[in-house]
Amino acid sequence: MLDLTSEKKFMNLKFENFIDTLEGEDIFGKTERLDEVLSSGVMTGNEALGMVTMNKVSAESKIKEKDGEVHDVIMLGSNSYLNLSTHPQVMEGARRALEEFGYGMGAVSNYAGITEIHKELEARIAKFYGAEDCIVFPSGYGANVGIVSALCGKNDVIINDAANHASIFDGCMLSGADIKVFPHRDMKYLERILSRLPEEKTGRLIITDGVFSMDGDMAPLDKIVELAQKYNCRVMVDDAHGVGIVGKTGRGTAEHFGVMDKVDLHVGMLSKGPGGLGGYCAASRQIVQYLRLYARSYFFSTALPASVAGGLNEVFKLLETDNAGRDKLWQNTEYLKSKLLEKGFDIGHSQSAVVPVMVYSEPVLFEMYEKLRRRGVYVNIVTYPAVRRKECRLRLCTMKELTFEQIDKAVEIIAELGREYGLIS
Repeated sequence: MLDLTSEKKFMNLKFENFIDTLEGEDIFGKTERLDEVLSSGVMTGNEALGMVTMNKVSAESKIKEKDGEVHDVIMLGSNSYLNLSTHPQVMEGARRALEEFGYGMGAVSNYAGITEIHKELEARIAKFYGAEDCIVFPSGYGANVGIVSALCGKNDVIINDAANHASIFDGCMLSGADIKVFPHRDMKYLERILSRLPEEKTGRLIITDGVFSMDGDMAPLDKIVELAQKYNCRVMVDDAHGVGIVGKTGRGTAEHFGVMDKVDLHVGMLSKGPGGLGGYCAASRQIVQYLRLYARSYFFSTALPASVAGGLNEVFKLLETDNAGRDKLWQNTEYLKSKLLEKGFDIGHSQSAVVPVMVYSEPVLFEMYEKLRRRGVYVNIVTYPAVRRKECRLRLCTMKELTFEQIDKAVEIIAELGREYGLIS
């Protein structure tokens, strides 16, 4: 049993304590120190990370905990918002491609890794955005890292929203460009940065998420493109959580603000609303041509399996005609938000299928997360480094297949714990 002195010592340790090697320590010393904490019995919020899903993504899922317990949960933690990964038309498209090309491509995209199925997918995505061309990366993380590090270098400046995804910041650091950051959605601060840029810094790129993955709110793209034009900047939007969901026809945040033709780089992930795997950039023919040769995460990565590309072609057929179930998803999203607000929870300013439930205390967050799963509700846990510790929260993701009855049941369980921990009265 862990003594109180050890428990206090471990509870004071934070994520960043295990990043650097200590003086006099072997390079693997930090792995041993981390293992000591994770094996101590002190709750760290990592208890469910790596648990096993026992069935297809659906509104009701079966999970296997690390201790071996198998139980059912209402799924409020999946990014497959439209449940397209199990759509019969999508599965049939994947099945046909699997039969024709097998389960892997065996080559990078620039060599022997591309099929007509891949080219069709890129053409469909380009058409979806009204762009000249599109490049598909085998991973979403690799898309952002590859795009930014290829297009930007030491003579350029990149201006980021502070809440941008980690993959964007990693791409920025790899690029060697000058990196500026403005507070989340703060347009006055953004203009302050832009107005102070040296004239010789002519290579300028503003990058923002479309829908922010931790808050569920949207970037004010109308204001961003206005400032970009005023200060001669290019604009990149990563609409990972917006594609297929926000906008009049599901074409994302840029469509919502009426600025699709003013965004230079339409970036998105094929693993969220589309329910598959990979990432993409829809842009001009010249930009895409450049990325195929200079984006290292594309050039040096084996191509997306044809089965995934085949399924995604069917996804974009559904998205093109707005027949992917977006209306039902929005009904569920608005219903979930209304029920959480009725209970008194702080859900921030969500404008998407991502709904935060603010907790503000890591110890409370860790305990709620554990108890929610055991009582039959799966949600995501969010704290540092994804957000500041004092802004830690549960992150709920709605799906098209959820019923109002399932949402009612989930909210009631969340509310029971909210009252137990003093989040609501």
